[in-house]
Amino acid sequence: MQYLWAFLVGGAICVIGQLLLSFTRLTSARILVLFVVTGVVLGGIGVYQPLVDFAGTGASVPLLGFGNALAKGAIEGAKAHGILGAFSGGISATAAGVSAAILFGWLAALLFRPKTK
Repeated sequence: MQYLWAFLVGGAICVIGQLLLSFTRLTSARILVLFVVTGVVLGGIGVYQPLVDFAGTGASVPLLGFGNALAKGAIEGAKAHGILGAFSGGISATAAGVSAAILFGWLAALLFRPKTK
């Protein structure tokens, strides 16, 4: 049942993104930023974590989950180190994901040759 909920919640997030692409004039970059900021806001007020607990990776893997991780790290860093911890906490909480994205993007650039249309 946990896989079903992860699929449904993650799919619903993707459907929202596709609807925004199809029916608004927002570019994909703006929608990505909107999703991250929404995740930060929802994570900061404590609304997103129950969804992550319920849906697992269906809620933590999309960009909303990245924003939630930023907010969570910033809050924990601020509690531990004050205002400077708010900045460093968000960065340290998401460092592994950002590093993996850079590494795999670099590997993909080495292995594949993109073709222009």
